[in-house]
Amino acid sequence: MRPFFRLRERFMDSMLLIAQLVGTSLITLWLTIGVLDNLRHPSVNETITAEVLSMVRMAEEFPDAFARFSSRAITSRSVQNLAFRLIVLGEACATFLLWVGLVALIGACLGWVAPETARTTALLGATAFTGVWGMFLIVGNYFCYWLCHDGAQNTHYQMTLWGLGTMVLIAI
Repeated sequence: MRPFFRLRERFMDSMLLIAQLVGTSLITLWLTIGVLDNLRHPSVNETITAEVLSMVRMAEEFPDAFARFSSRAITSRSVQNLAFRLIVLGEACATFLLWVGLVALIGACLGWVAPETARTTALLGATAFTGVWGMFLIVGNYFCYWLCHDGAQNTHYQMTLWGLGTMVLIAI
């Protein structure tokens, strides 16, 4: 009976590794598309970043609230552009770490890389992914983007939760 349990245990270990591979591949591909879009079509997200930093929508839609928080607004186009470039750099670094983790997980599934090494590497990438979205929430909160950019805030919450879920799956 013991050989059966060993076989079952090996099967479950393999299935867990495959699940971790799938979970990591999904966030890797999602963020890869986002980084490529930011590199090919920067004006799309750069414009929204500038709106959040300058708090322009808040000034128009909630002038009383803007009066209280207007000192936080960043209206310098050069600072806004720098902020956007730092965002893209952070996303690109997270994407790189995710790809390294994904390749390591593939290597582990093929028996070429120790599973714990692959999981640790993938966890680093998933942590970077989660950190990017968590920082959007924190910085966005500072600029009160929940007033006028609630769609973006919701996306950032969802991505943070997706990253956390992937981190938990990898850490099992």
